[in-house]
Amino acid sequence: MTPPDSSAIPRKFSQQSLQESVSGWKLTAEALDGPKVIRWASETFGNRLCFATSLGVEDQAVTHMIANIDPSIRVFTLDTGRLFAESYELIERTESRYGLKIAVFSPQTEEVEAMVAEHGINLFYKSIDHRKLCCSIRKLHSLVRALASTDAWICGLRKDQGLTRQDLSVVEWDDQFGLVKINPLWNWPESAVWEYVRSNNVPYNPLHDRGFLSIGCACCTRPVVAGEDIRAGRWWWEQPEHKECGLHRKGGSSARGQ
Repeated sequence: MTPPDSSAIPRKFSQQSLQESVSGWKLTAEALDGPKVIRWASETFGNRLCFATSLGVEDQAVTHMIANIDPSIRVFTLDTGRLFAESYELIERTESRYGLKIAVFSPQTEEVEAMVAEHGINLFYKSIDHRKLCCSIRKLHSLVRALASTDAWICGLRKDQGLTRQDLSVVEWDDQFGLVKINPLWNWPESAVWEYVRSNNVPYNPLHDRGFLSIGCACCTRPVVAGEDIRAGRWWWEQPEHKECGLHRKGGSSARGQ
């Protein structure tokens, strides 16, 4: 899918005004519940707002909210080429349930082929650097294209999802992409997410019922046993402080320049 031409979607804010407004927006959004955060974001950013869904239970809850609040918000997902079959099936079930289209962004064939030729098909098991390279090519580069022509993006992140997310805020400045990041479920416990999903009959990945608490690529995700951290099943061969794919890295140079 080709991202929209930025000239076709006029900016509402300059880059500087976006960054300077984050602290005030954060104070406003902290007083709102999840659905009201989405409504506020829609009213504030208009058609320069998008939602990145990883198809996990949190993102399914956010999709339900968007469908009921403002279905014109652009929803997209990243297809790494190595997702579970259940994840692909969930895309179709979600589109059918809500009558919306989830844009699918895939990695560049040439990049994937070159990486595999040099490092092997399962390079991610060899080292953290190799795993991050795979995540970068299969996910991060696609996300850069998906975020074109946006001022803000909605994510389904929560504070208690792991060590790397404990300082999460409802509204943040995303240095990596030069955008405002909005996390409407930032302070929701896992139990509240499941209560919302079940009470609203929200479609979700059946792998969650089989012990998969956080679902990514099939080769890098396993079920979680009782007592383990919610993200223990992601890249289980690495230490908890390394368990991010690069999409939600704080600080550092802009990924848009890659």
